[in-house]
Amino acid sequence: MSNNEQAIVNAIRADYTEKPVSKVNALVELDRKVKRPAEIFAYSFGTAGALVLGTGMCLAMKIIGKTMAYMMPLGIVIGLLGIGMVTANYFLYKKILKSRKQKYGKEILALSDELLQK
Repeated sequence: MSNNEQAIVNAIRADYTEKPVSKVNALVELDRKVKRPAEIFAYSFGTAGALVLGTGMCLAMKIIGKTMAYMMPLGIVIGLLGIGMVTANYFLYKKILKSRKQKYGKEILALSDELLQK
């Protein structure tokens, strides 16, 4: 078996072997556990806000609903709602992240202090 083939076999084998749980890995996983829900919310809510804003713009410019007279004011209202959602997204993200940091902060700090003492 050539060196290249051995490297491929070792790389595949590494994917299937259990990795020891180190404290650094546990710290990284805790950090992900804190940030992931806030990021998922921010991406989802931001996307929804952008879609609402875009729909409002389309209605206001009469790209959608050309024949109805009340679509422009409705589009402006929907667009403002979308702007509000997009604006609030940052503040909601920060609030969720802060609450998650408060929830897991002591555990993360204890683990990081333990790692720094070594």
